[in-house]
Amino acid sequence: MDLLEIKQKFRQLKADFEDILTYFHQDEIEQEINKLSDKMLEANFWNNQREAKKVIDQKNYLTEKLETFQGIKHKVEDIEVGIDLYEDSEDVDLLKDIEKLVKQLEKEINQFEISILLSGPYDQNNAILEIHPGAGGTESQDWAEMLLRMYMRYAERMNFKVEVLDYLAGEEAGIKSVTLLIKGLNAYGYLKSEQGVHRLIRISPFDASGRRHTSFVSVDVIPEFDEDIEVEVKEEDLRIDTFRSSGAGGQHVNTTDSAVRITHLPTGIVVTCQNERSQIANREAAMRMLKAKLYKIELEKQQEELMSLRGEQKEIGWGSQIRTYTFHPYSLVKDHRTNTETGNIQAVMDGEIDDFIFDYLKLQLKK
Repeated sequence: MDLLEIKQKFRQLKADFEDILTYFHQDEIEQEINKLSDKMLEANFWNNQREAKKVIDQKNYLTEKLETFQGIKHKVEDIEVGIDLYEDSEDVDLLKDIEKLVKQLEKEINQFEISILLSGPYDQNNAILEIHPGAGGTESQDWAEMLLRMYMRYAERMNFKVEVLDYLAGEEAGIKSVTLLIKGLNAYGYLKSEQGVHRLIRISPFDASGRRHTSFVSVDVIPEFDEDIEVEVKEEDLRIDTFRSSGAGGQHVNTTDSAVRITHLPTGIVVTCQNERSQIANREAAMRMLKAKLYKIELEKQQEELMSLRGEQKEIGWGSQIRTYTFHPYSLVKDHRTNTETGNIQAVMDGEIDDFIFDYLKLQLKK
């Protein structure tokens, strides 16, 4: 790169860094580090070693974030000084050093931004993603299958592994429901932004009159928790049914009654798993899903109580769609939470949803 290209790249990186500063609160982090340090000096700190470890881990995590931030800040200053020196000396070796620093800066800013955006307590976990079509029969079921393909493509691009835990095909086309386990670092952190209602507007291929249809599909995303999460599930609260596997599967599908459906009677939550080879394995997988759902409900209750104290209300229902995909009379995908939009609808359906995800994560941090 010549000096002009380096300057342009550096200006963009500075702008990106300044944008990060809108949701990276240095003063608050420093105050929290000081509080944790004071806690570690208390006489009874080591009485509860489990809690002590949490405090130490949190302090180390915040300290690392702060040191990374300060390192990037110093690198920005070094590049600015280097550009000024080069303009005075036109030293070729100095220009090469500046170019190298700019490339390092780009990598560090990208990694730093991701580490901040994905700093939630469960963001690093695998994700359980469910897709359910709304009213509308074949049209909405076809839309559900289109979204399934989109998430499969996205997972492939991210090098995530996907297991189909449950799959129920539509009668004519599409799917009635599907449950995916998406495995990979930060899978839940990225995909949690997809939870909500997705709306499709298009000329239906199933309508002989060629009329425009609107379809809705609900996407639910929960983190896969470790087996040791503390969720009380009473045996008498469960109804467990077994049946023969069906749908997308391998050589063991339709050979034994190995699929398991568990209904949690107090909440009405139903989980199904037919992916594993044995009934026992399917039951264990279904119980993990049930515990994750129950755990999430408890977390949401706590959040709703907090929001009620703040006077906030949460929108629910089919009217609160998060994103609209318009195929006709024009091509547009628009996220209603962030106003992020693109006319390249084919790229989105091929799994290129990164802009929607990152803009949502940034919005959440700025709240």
